[in-house]
Amino acid sequence: MTPFFPRTKRTSLPRPAAAAAWLVVGCALLSSHGVSAQALLPGSDDATTSADTTTTAADTANTNATALTGTAPSQDTAAITTGSISTDSGEPLLNDPTVDEDMARTNLRENTVDGLRSQLDIDRNDAQGIRLGSFVLKPTLGQTYNFESNKTGSSKQSRSYLETGLKGTLTSDWSRHQLTVTGEGTWQRNVSGSGETEPTANLDAALRLDLADQTTATLKAGYHFEREDSTDPNAISNASVQSGIDQYTLGAGIERDFGILRGSAKVDFDRYVYGSAELENGGTLSLKDRNRNAGAVTVRVGYELSPALIPFIEASAGKSIYDLRKDTLGFERSYDSYGARAGIEADLGEKLNGEIALGYQTYRFEDNRLDDLKGFTIDGLVNWSPQRGTDVTYGISTGLEPSTTAGESGAMVYTLSSRATHELRTALVARLSNSLTFRNFPSGGTDDEKVWLTGAGLTWDLNRYLALTGDVSYERTTRDSGPATNIARVGVGLTLRR
Repeated sequence: MTPFFPRTKRTSLPRPAAAAAWLVVGCALLSSHGVSAQALLPGSDDATTSADTTTTAADTANTNATALTGTAPSQDTAAITTGSISTDSGEPLLNDPTVDEDMARTNLRENTVDGLRSQLDIDRNDAQGIRLGSFVLKPTLGQTYNFESNKTGSSKQSRSYLETGLKGTLTSDWSRHQLTVTGEGTWQRNVSGSGETEPTANLDAALRLDLADQTTATLKAGYHFEREDSTDPNAISNASVQSGIDQYTLGAGIERDFGILRGSAKVDFDRYVYGSAELENGGTLSLKDRNRNAGAVTVRVGYELSPALIPFIEASAGKSIYDLRKDTLGFERSYDSYGARAGIEADLGEKLNGEIALGYQTYRFEDNRLDDLKGFTIDGLVNWSPQRGTDVTYGISTGLEPSTTAGESGAMVYTLSSRATHELRTALVARLSNSLTFRNFPSGGTDDEKVWLTGAGLTWDLNRYLALTGDVSYERTTRDSGPATNIARVGVGLTLRR
C-alpha cells in the first residue's frame, strides 16, 4: 500500500515575483497572437507585430522561472510504491528491487514496514527508453562471468559460470491512471567445475486507478520463480538440484484520504507450486505436498499529527490451504494467520525518511500436534542521504517461516540489513550491502541458524547505454550443530541499456 504522504501547503509569491510572473504570462499570450514582447517595453521603437520571434512562450517561462528561483523547473518524482503485511512472509524473497539476487537467496521477507521501499537507484538507468504509443519501454541486457567457491566442513566445490540477465520496464504515459509492467530473468550456465545453477524469473503488473482526488485503487498480478537454496532448512539434504518454486500473485487495494485520517484496505492471493528435487542417486523426489494457496486481508488507518509525522495501526487476517490435507509425514500443515502492528512514519525530506512498527503475528495450524508459530515482530526501514551522491538504507524485519520437519511448526526469522551507494565520480558508483539473519525455531526440534551476507561492487557508466560492473560477495551460514557453510563469489560483466 502506498504510504501516506503529507499534503503540501499553498504559498503565495512575493509581489515583485508575482508581477514578473504575470508579465511572463502576458507576453506568452501576446506572442501566440504574433505580438512581439519587445513592443510592450518602454522606449521600444518596435510597435508592430513580428512573426520572427526567436523565444517561445515555454522558453520564456522557463527562463523567468529560473531567474526567480535560481533553479530550473523540476520534474515530478515517482511515488514510492508500498505493500503491507505479507500473506506468507516465510517464502523466498522474489520481488524486492532493493535486494540483490544473492541476498534474496537467504529466503527472507521484504524489509519494509508498510512496503516502504529503499530510494536507492541501483540500476542507474539513464537511458531514454523506447516509446511504444502511450508507453515507454526501458530494456536492460546484462552478461557476467562469475566464479563461486562453496565450502561446507571439509567438503569443497567451485565453479565458473556465465550469467545472462534480461530486464524490462514498461510504463504508461497517461494523464490519469498508470500501468506498470516489469519483467526480469536470469539464466546461468556452468563453464567449469560443479555446482547448482540458480535461475530466476519475475513478472509483475500493477494498474493504479485514480478514482477521485482522494481515492486510489490498485490492481496487481505477478509470477515469480526461483530455485530453493541448498542452505535453507527446508531443502532436501541429498539433492543434487533443489526444487524450483513457482509463485503466482493477485492483489487489489483501495486507499482514501479523509483529511487528517488516512485509510486503506487490500486483499492478496498467492499460489505456491513446488517442483521435484533431483537426488544424488539419479532419482527424483516430489514435493507437491508443499503446494498451497495463501490469502490475506489487510486494513490500515493512519492519523496525521503533522505533515512529517503520521502514526498508524494495521491488522491482517488470512488463511493458507495446502493441496494435500496431510503431507508425506502425516501432518496437516494448513493454517490461519493473524497479525497486528502499530508504528509511525516520519518524513523529514529527501535527506531522511522512514518507518518503524512493532507488532505480533501468529500461525495457527490445523494439526493439534503442531504448536502455534507466534511471536513479536519489529519492522523498519530508514532512507538516509548524508550528502549528494550518497544514499544509505537501513532495514529490520521479522517473518514467520513454516517448516517441513516432522513435529516442527516453523521458525521466527529476524533480519538486519543495510545498503549504500556512493558516486565516486559522475560515471562511477560504488555499492556496499550487508545482512544478518537469525532463524530461531521456538520448539527446539531444529537447529537455530545465522546467515551473514556481505557484498561490494562498482558500476562504471561508459556512456548512457553501456556500463561495466564488478561484484564480490561472501555468505556464511552457521548452525547450533554441524559444519558451517561459506560461499564466496566474484564476477565482472557488461550491462546494455536502451
